[in-house]
Amino acid sequence: MVKKKMTMNKPETASDLLKTLRESLLELQRWGYKGFDCSSRSLEMLKRWSQPYEKPLRPKTDINLENIKADLEGCKRCRLSRGRTQLVFGQGNSKARIVFVGEGPGYEEDQSGLPFAGPAGKLLDRIIAAMKLNRNQVYICNIVKCRLANNRQPQDEESETCLPFLKRQLAIIKPEVICTLGACATKVLLNTKNPLGRLRGRFHDYNGIQIMPTYHPAYLLQYPENKRATWEDIKKIMALLGLPL
Repeated sequence: MVKKKMTMNKPETASDLLKTLRESLLELQRWGYKGFDCSSRSLEMLKRWSQPYEKPLRPKTDINLENIKADLEGCKRCRLSRGRTQLVFGQGNSKARIVFVGEGPGYEEDQSGLPFAGPAGKLLDRIIAAMKLNRNQVYICNIVKCRLANNRQPQDEESETCLPFLKRQLAIIKPEVICTLGACATKVLLNTKNPLGRLRGRFHDYNGIQIMPTYHPAYLLQYPENKRATWEDIKKIMALLGLPL
């Protein structure tokens, strides 16, 4: 028996190649071939050949802080959402050279929607003024964005849930210095269990940004004798930024 000679035109595209391959296999089937030895891995690869190519999606890139804020709208990712009136996202200059980070909003912040709106906030304003700056020149935010009832610290689960949004904020702002206010903010951002007393007073690296831990203004209202130590920390920040003392 004279077997029909297979003709294979040179394919121009992947679709042409698959079409030609299919025709060739059908021809072999008519000649009596039962199949080929093929591993399950190869079969899976051949199956994917027939699927349309989808270009991989690029990772989401934030354009500005409003994009992040929009992603948080109506957030119910953790239990803190049950007790809030509104999210407290952050306030200040999106191109600030320094960012102040606290642990979380309290009652006044929850009512106003602004970070550090109560008595501790007024003390922070005085610290910023002593640096010859104002809220429009810095950026102020917290580890978590929803009210912490009874002025408690955020639990690990709550901090871990909100931390990615803070990191996105910092990635947009790109500050030269982050001043963490209190033990909670310091430990979360530096991912450490060391006490604040061992961390404050010197700079620490965070993705190329210098972190200066210091006392929380609420703590200073209760223990004003630590204001002098806090001012020493602030002066180191001012020196790094080239601000006049």
